Amino acid sequence: MSSIEIQNFTYHHGDVELAGYIAQPSRYPRAGILIVPTIAGPNKLMRDRARWLASLGYSAMVCDIYGQGFVEDMHIARKLADELRADAQYYRERFRCALEELRSRSRLSNRRIGAIGYCMGGEAVLEMARSGEDLALVVSFHGLLATPLPAERGTVKARILVCHGRADPLVPPEQVRSFLEEMDVSEADCHMHIYSGVVHGFTDPASDARSLEAVKYNASADRQSKAAMLSMFDEIFEHKKTPDQQ
Repeated sequence: MSSIEIQNFTYHHGDVELAGYIAQPSRYPRAGILIVPTIAGPNKLMRDRARWLASLGYSAMVCDIYGQGFVEDMHIARKLADELRADAQYYRERFRCALEELRSRSRLSNRRIGAIGYCMGGEAVLEMARSGEDLALVVSFHGLLATPLPAERGTVKARILVCHGRADPLVPPEQVRSFLEEMDVSEADCHMHIYSGVVHGFTDPASDARSLEAVKYNASADRQSKAAMLSMFDEIFEHKKTPDQQ
C-alpha cells in the first residue's frame, strides 16, 4: 500500500508568486484533484482535505488565490477577490496555472484531472469548466453560480456537480435558474444537489464561529455532498488495479 507524501512549493502566475500544497500517494494515484479554497484562501481545512483525498488514492493539490496565503480579515479578502475578478480572463488564468502545476507535480500515469472548490473556489472551478479546460469533473460546494462569461454550446468538457444550499442568501433563486439555463444552452453534463434549509459555508465546521446568519455548518449536507462527490469520482475515475494489487 502506498504511503502519502506531502510537498509545499511555490509557483507563479505571471509575476505573482503563489504557494501550493500537494498530498499524494507515493505510487499509482487514481487521478489528480485541484482544491480551490474559499475567498479567504488556503487554510488547514483545505490541507486536511488534500490529505484525506490522498488517503483515498488521489493526488490532491491545494492552490493559492492571491499570493498572500490565508487572509483572516474578510474585508481585505473581499477587496482582493474583487480585484482578481475584475478581469474575468485573468481570473481564469490564475487557476489555469494551478492546474498546470498539479499536472506537472502529480505522479499520474494518465491525464485524469478534476477540480473541486468551496464558496469562491466553487465559482472558480465552474469558470474552469466554462472556459473549456480539459477536466474530467468539477465539483462546486456552496459556490457562486453567476458569471460574466457564460459557457457557449459545446465548450464545456468537464462533467459538473454542484452542491448547493437552498437557503443560501449569496446565491438567490434567480441565480440558480440562470445557471441551470446556461447549462442547458451549453449542453453541459451537470448534476445539481440542493439541500433544503441549508445556507452558505455548510461544509466548514468553523462556519458557526463566524456568527453570521448567512454562513452555517450543516453536518448532513456536508456528509451528503462529500458522498455525492465520491460517487462521481468512482464513476469517472474508474479504479484499476495497480501492479502491487494484482
